Amino acid sequence: MTADRDAENAAWLEKASVLADALPFMRAHAGETVVVKYGGHAMGDEAGMDRFAKDIVLLKQVGINPIVVHGGGPQIGAMLDRLKIKSEFIDGLRVTDAATVEIVEMVLCGSINKQIVSAINKAGGFAVGMSGKDGNLIKARKLRRSKKDPGSNIEKILDLGFVGEPSEINPHILDTFEESDIIPIIAPIGIGPNGETYNINADTVAGAVAGAAGAARLLMLTDVAGVLDDTGHLIKEMTIERCKTLIQSGTISGGMIPKVETCMDAVEQGVEGAVIVDGRVPHAVLLELFTPSGAGTLIRAR
Repeated sequence: MTADRDAENAAWLEKASVLADALPFMRAHAGETVVVKYGGHAMGDEAGMDRFAKDIVLLKQVGINPIVVHGGGPQIGAMLDRLKIKSEFIDGLRVTDAATVEIVEMVLCGSINKQIVSAINKAGGFAVGMSGKDGNLIKARKLRRSKKDPGSNIEKILDLGFVGEPSEINPHILDTFEESDIIPIIAPIGIGPNGETYNINADTVAGAVAGAAGAARLLMLTDVAGVLDDTGHLIKEMTIERCKTLIQSGTISGGMIPKVETCMDAVEQGVEGAVIVDGRVPHAVLLELFTPSGAGTLIRAR
């Protein structure tokens, strides 16, 4: 019994030491707004969501103002398959017709949003779910993309349907949340000038929300460790200038390019730092904010 008690006391002593070590970082971030993009493979299983929820509640408890923006691409794809609705992707964006946008809104605003809200409330927080339609939080316009035909070399305008991009973020709603104990959970659905529903990339929404909220940090939870150099090692910190250089050289490629570009846009809007971090790592948010080395790739203005 004594050995068990000693082991238990040692475990709690270690946890107390961790909290004490984190105190300077908690003080440094107190009063700041942190936008966390959460979704896709980073959501993981129920246990992973519970850990994430506790981390978000802890941020609020120590005086940080978290805003969660979530995606849900895999879940949308699964629902479309169940309903036998075919969808295609162009340059990584889901072509969204009238039938598809209804499913997207149902999955994002209904199922996923409420799962995250429930998990955070269960962990002791006070989460409120919403989409960009609520209070005109995210005004959107149709996303325009073009692609050069390799045969004729002619630019062709692509019609992605009801895929949009933010045209305006309503800061009043975000300010109201910051002054309360509410943790907003935002689904990336925007509203057009004529009341249209637009499906917006969650990374893009997170970056726009971070800029509008004057966030100190944007945390992009993904399924890789961060940005890797040409030898496969994690780059801990980069300036916008270095990001552009690595994109041009091809070191940053594929799906990492839009994530890095979103981070650069957020930083250019005034966000102090944007971080690409592996959301599958337990307590990735706390590791990034409350440890000296962080947990991903930090992008700063300079």
